[in-house]
Amino acid sequence: MAETKHGKILIVDDNEDLLKAAKMYLKRHFAQVDIEKNPEAIPALMGNEDYDVILLDMNFTKDVSSGSEGYYWLERILQIDPSSVVVLITAYGDIQMAVKAIKAGATDFVLKPWENEKLLATLFSAMRLRESRDVIETLKFKNQEINQEINHRFSEIIGQSAAMQKIFQTIDRVARTDANVLILGENGTGKEVIARAIHRNSARQHENFVGVDLGSITETLFESELFGHKKGAFTDAKEDRAGRFELANNGTLFLDEIGNLSMPLQAKLLTVLQHRKVSRVGSNKETPINIRLICATNMPLYEMVKENRFRQDLLYRINTIEIEVPSLRERFEDIPLLATHFLKHYAAKYEKSVTKISEAAMTRMHKHPWPGNIRELQHSIERAVILSNTSVLQPEDFNFTSNGGGAGKEDAQLSLEQYNLEEVEKLLIRKVLKKYNGNITQAATELGLTRSSLYRRLEKYGL
Repeated sequence: MAETKHGKILIVDDNEDLLKAAKMYLKRHFAQVDIEKNPEAIPALMGNEDYDVILLDMNFTKDVSSGSEGYYWLERILQIDPSSVVVLITAYGDIQMAVKAIKAGATDFVLKPWENEKLLATLFSAMRLRESRDVIETLKFKNQEINQEINHRFSEIIGQSAAMQKIFQTIDRVARTDANVLILGENGTGKEVIARAIHRNSARQHENFVGVDLGSITETLFESELFGHKKGAFTDAKEDRAGRFELANNGTLFLDEIGNLSMPLQAKLLTVLQHRKVSRVGSNKETPINIRLICATNMPLYEMVKENRFRQDLLYRINTIEIEVPSLRERFEDIPLLATHFLKHYAAKYEKSVTKISEAAMTRMHKHPWPGNIRELQHSIERAVILSNTSVLQPEDFNFTSNGGGAGKEDAQLSLEQYNLEEVEKLLIRKVLKKYNGNITQAATELGLTRSSLYRRLEKYGL
């Protein structure tokens, strides 16, 4: 059985006979051999193809022997793609010229007329270098992504309620498949933790899990962030950068807040999901991608489809399996487990000798509505641990503003003599979040804020 040919070679030389002879010989050994007489065509050729090796003449008709034209095009090639592997061709055995070329970024050089076997050995060696550079670039980006994710604090799902047991069963059934998963639930319910659990139990567990918060990406940066860009594609594109789809290749891509995408961006995302190929901004080259897609949102996608705010074909594409995550109000029996987990974590983190939550404090926790769900509970425990001077947390160590029923402070009319401005704002936010069951979009509209402004206030007040 014949060995499969691979590798793309570009030969640039103004000698047509040399070009034809080189192509005839090399196409027996490489998958693609392109030839070009005019060096001015190099940028366009590199824009359409990702060459493993470029074989470049040092001397064109304008400049017979100095090699300056070859140096110019070598520099241009490396500007377009700094990882390019360039082998220079020269008819003059000038060692100084060769040394200067290597210093300028060339990988190797060949003298013409060449021996075919020597040329082939040089090109194979250069191609291996290109492959090594590609691997190093991919590893560099993957390591950056891994380092960002390595400090993720809580990777395990905590819960023993019936609602959570149902979710565990669903994860067991779907994790080993490649089915797209849509996770629905209020903010702070742990949608990303569930996405990570699916990844950890999948066949892709040893590859990247790449998360993207679509709610925080501007429309102008959407394509660059997800699909990557080439150096110089726009003002701030200082270097080539792989997008999140490429980083997640062979692994899992988690798109959080997918309900926030505008209709034009939904169309672009759908195109990539249908064709399973991405093109970096500033490039025409398509890169195949193989990902497992998990999406999440707190927004009512089905209602948005009816209102023409979310594409029905995109919804069908992303929701092969749906998982609805219960709010903390719907799984009160898990509060002691979660509270104890966070207590141990923050006691260790802040080197505090807090070991227990009193029964009175736990009872108070069960009465609190937790509009911010697990995230609010987590911040409440962290704050209590930091401020506590005893080994047992008491109700007064927590900043509860509602008794969960009746007319407590939250439901009573606010007295401006009793509260400062921040307290009033915090109580209003809690009240509106409770009114809309934690729906950020509706709460922000009622409060006259943007979603991002409301998120900043939630973070500020630990809600």
